[in-house]
Amino acid sequence: MENSIFDKKSRLSDKVLYSLIQLCTLFSVVLLVVIIGYICYRGIPDFSFSYLINTPSIINDTIGILPNIINTLYMIVLTLLIACPIGIGGAIYLNEYATNKKFVSVISFTTEVLAGIPSIIYGLFGMLFFGGVLKLSYSILTGALTLAIMILPIISRNTQVALEAVPKSYREAALGIGATKWYMIRTVLLPSAIPGILTGIILSMGRIIAESAALLFTAGSAHILPVGLFDHLFMSGGTLTIELYLCMSEGNFQEAFVIAFILIIIVLALNFTAKWISKKFDVNKVV
Repeated sequence: MENSIFDKKSRLSDKVLYSLIQLCTLFSVVLLVVIIGYICYRGIPDFSFSYLINTPSIINDTIGILPNIINTLYMIVLTLLIACPIGIGGAIYLNEYATNKKFVSVISFTTEVLAGIPSIIYGLFGMLFFGGVLKLSYSILTGALTLAIMILPIISRNTQVALEAVPKSYREAALGIGATKWYMIRTVLLPSAIPGILTGIILSMGRIIAESAALLFTAGSAHILPVGLFDHLFMSGGTLTIELYLCMSEGNFQEAFVIAFILIIIVLALNFTAKWISKKFDVNKVV
């Protein structure tokens, strides 16, 4: 009787490789804990809620990041409003309608190239095209248009993967009962792919929050509270990461670590939200 492959003794090389894998995993976890712990250690002692709701003013002798928080929210909402319809719509077309495989492969390759371009190049393009050619100058709208191009690969690729993960039987069942293709996509395919799509959107939000290089060239660094809801889109506005960069360049490390602590909390919240959404709306899980 032949022995099972699971009964064979493991070789020394297997044990060494397995130990290296465990060591790499442990190193990644320790590195994350050290970074977060150090930022919390330096940021929490100087943190105060008044810092979140105040506006920097020489006359009133106050410091705060309220304008930066509002600018960050503006940037997130506006960028997603621009990028989500394009990214999700493009992914639906490529996955469900496009029949030319060469065309799909070219678009997929282009998306991968876009994802690998350094953000500083996006900033240069945004400054010259959106700010110069379209005459938008330094503004939140210029920054949002630039970031929309940057996060398109994330949204598009996550949407494609989510659509591909939907079983073919769902499509066949819907089309078999006489549903049109668009009705099948709208009522069957998209609801089933929601976890993957939302995860891509939340990861894109993390990219928007963390970006600084591109926004330095496009949105500027002004600390101005919005006067009007839409008028503020055409004004310069620095996000939290821009303020963090300015604090570091000026040697104001205490304020920089407070902002870094706030950004860490936001990024962690987004990651936990992405995992929660994936589990909550996973229609394929066994109840």
